[in-house]
Amino acid sequence: MGADAQVYHSHKKKYFMIFILLGVLTIAELIAAEAGWSYFWKATSLSVLALGKAFAVAYWYMHLDEEKSWLKFIAAIPMSAFAYAVVVILESVSR
Repeated sequence: MGADAQVYHSHKKKYFMIFILLGVLTIAELIAAEAGWSYFWKATSLSVLALGKAFAVAYWYMHLDEEKSWLKFIAAIPMSAFAYAVVVILESVSR
């Protein structure tokens, strides 16, 4: 092997744990969707859970955990659109 050769190591355990996390978040979404909560709390909880799942997929499966910090910042820019949507939704609910 050359000096720049990389040694392969399995990611099975890491990906299995992420799979379990996504499964738990999905079950939480199903429970929240069927809960007898008000529209506001149901929408808020489902949005937060969906955001958590999107973060997990982007961070681990798209390998953002291995990227430089400026690229993580670029990936976080769409989060500002989510924050804006939350403000608009909260404003419309308060009317």
